[in-house]
Amino acid sequence: MALPILSDLATEIVIPVCALIGIIFSLVQWVLVSQVKLSPEKHSPKNNKNGYNDFLIEEEEGINDHNVVAKCAEIQSAISEGATSFLYTEYQYVSVFMVAFAILIFLFLGSVEGFSTKSQVCTYDKLKTCKPALATAAFSTISFLLGAITSIISGFLGMKIATYANARTTLEARKGVGKAFITAFRSGAVMGFLLAANGLLVLYIIINLFKLYYGDDWEGLFEAITGYGLGGSSMALFGRVGGGIYTKAADVGADLVGKVERNIPEDDPRNPAVIADNVGDNVGDIAGMGSDLFGSYAESSCAALVVASISSFGINHEFTAMCYPLLISSMGIIVCLITTLFATDFFEIKEVSEIEPTLKKQLIISTVLMTVGVALVSWIALPSSFTIFNFGTQKVVTNWQLFLCVCVGLWAGLIIGFVTEYYTSNAYSPVQDVADSCRTGAATNVIFGLALGYKSVIIPIFAIAVSIFVSFSFAAMYGIAVAALGMLSTIATGLAIDAYGPISDNAGGIAEMAGMSHRIRERTDALDAAGNTTAAIGKGFAIGSAALVSLALFGAYVSRASITVVDVLTPKVFIGLLVGAMLPYWFSAMTMKSVGSAALKMVEEVRRQFNTIPGLMEGTAKPDYATCVKISTDASLKEMIPPGALVMLTPLIVGILFGVETLSGVLAGSLVSGVQIAISASNTGGAWDNAKKYIEAGASEHARSLGPKGSDPHKAAVIGDTIGDPLKDTSGPSLNILIKLMAVESLVFAPFFATHGGVLFKIF
Repeated sequence: MALPILSDLATEIVIPVCALIGIIFSLVQWVLVSQVKLSPEKHSPKNNKNGYNDFLIEEEEGINDHNVVAKCAEIQSAISEGATSFLYTEYQYVSVFMVAFAILIFLFLGSVEGFSTKSQVCTYDKLKTCKPALATAAFSTISFLLGAITSIISGFLGMKIATYANARTTLEARKGVGKAFITAFRSGAVMGFLLAANGLLVLYIIINLFKLYYGDDWEGLFEAITGYGLGGSSMALFGRVGGGIYTKAADVGADLVGKVERNIPEDDPRNPAVIADNVGDNVGDIAGMGSDLFGSYAESSCAALVVASISSFGINHEFTAMCYPLLISSMGIIVCLITTLFATDFFEIKEVSEIEPTLKKQLIISTVLMTVGVALVSWIALPSSFTIFNFGTQKVVTNWQLFLCVCVGLWAGLIIGFVTEYYTSNAYSPVQDVADSCRTGAATNVIFGLALGYKSVIIPIFAIAVSIFVSFSFAAMYGIAVAALGMLSTIATGLAIDAYGPISDNAGGIAEMAGMSHRIRERTDALDAAGNTTAAIGKGFAIGSAALVSLALFGAYVSRASITVVDVLTPKVFIGLLVGAMLPYWFSAMTMKSVGSAALKMVEEVRRQFNTIPGLMEGTAKPDYATCVKISTDASLKEMIPPGALVMLTPLIVGILFGVETLSGVLAGSLVSGVQIAISASNTGGAWDNAKKYIEAGASEHARSLGPKGSDPHKAAVIGDTIGDPLKDTSGPSLNILIKLMAVESLVFAPFFATHGGVLFKIF
């Protein structure tokens, strides 16, 4: 077998250099965003590149209105303080769990060999000796903590840049929709590149540090690395659930009382829940999404590395080939950097109609360039042929087959993105049909929306199914793991597009609260409508990649637990399948009810303020924003614990009491069921949201016939949007973490379950 073209030394240099390029690029984007000042500035004609005429245009748009700028700065400060305060409090709760679970990992894995410090026989090669189980326990615990901390930092940094950029996007909207778009997109890029680069760099550093101890025991080294993915996803679960409950409690409360009962505009400063609503966009859609996609990236990398370590790459100690998943991610950073320039530097948006096509082009350009990049990496980093571990045997694979595995995941992601856009964008007939159904009230709107969500599952599932079949046929479970990495290889662009949505949403809210002109609000609404669609696309990517990641982790778990065949006809496995398929429904019920109960308190508080504060409706008195922020914070922190406990405890309880076969059934059932519900819930909610915006914008004759704001069809659309909020921003996105997290947790604890699990079956 020929050696790769890329040397081990070159690999050692290329990976951290690409990560550092990503970090530097994100900082450059942050500096460019920071040039938009949040303080009134005196303008003079000589400072404007277009001379005196440009200055007059700026005066006309109200650029120099000091009161507006000061008001935007004040609102931004309130949103930033609320988001920071919530995340600090959430992380205090989560840190307690993090420490407790780290101790659990150490105790469970250490007890596999009775806390022995002697070397043990390797799991996959009985002729060799590997490092003791106690070492795996200690290093798995360390990698779990590092993954958790990286996930927390990813979410927190994303939230900080989003709250830094929202008011700046509002102020830039006065100069034109193009300027506002660039500010929002650059801010999203800061988050995207920081997360992708940090995730890669930390994982690379961990591998090299652990290698100092493990030496030639690559099987033990990469088994210990799996804790990194577990740490990332466990933090993402609490971030997604907690943030989702927070944002939707505020959103539902603000909409039901403000828009439906009081007939006041969205984000009206008279609405007491408006600050909490804007805070929620950042802690749910930004911090939660950041942690979520970081978890997917960490888990897919860990799954690929675990399988590779027991394949010819690991057996022959081929470091460059072993690092193929990391080289794919490195190439992804460079590709996304070039792609970003197409949106911010090479072309300029001049019309509202150009926003959505520009965001779609980002997906297409990044996918096309990444295909070329993957071909290059596969050619220089892989031997022409090699073997991949396939449930006890070694399967011969060529480098072009592995290239196709990555590409099938990459292009499946694009297909899922476009299908999601078709079903959630108000530019197409499905959402327009949902809007039209509002003519006859909220009931028909709900029926049409649910039908749309169920139908939207079909093509993404076929895309995932084809990806699984092709990648498994070529390279077994390793093929599925790199297919997941292919879908996530353009994560920096995907996150930039996704973060752009909440930033634009906040910008629109700030424009309304600051009392800016109708023309400015139209521009921010256009940015926000495109952002809603791109947020749905981001969720589609997250769910699709979660399906591939969890299947790859499932394969690694089955191998590590020494299960030869998963036979669904055996009672042990079948009962696991049934229970696993039920878990996403149980989890969704818990999160939906949590949003409902928190929203109930919010509605009562908003009604109380409107009824008891004199002059609030007239705009002469100021609402008590702080109480609404506190209601959302308290409710989300209290309500996120039961769903989190359900996900984290299920693999432990099933593995210990019923054994590894039943747990394999639970993982398979939750994967099949969870993916369907997640896609349906996310797309239904997105469609209802954009149906409402379609009526509000009134951009077509059909839309104007349903409006204006406050009409009966519009009120029906608002109710649909309110029902869809917890579906698309709480339950749906959290489900992909459920299926990934249970799989990676099972993989980490597989040695313990294989040794001590199945207590009930042993007794009976």
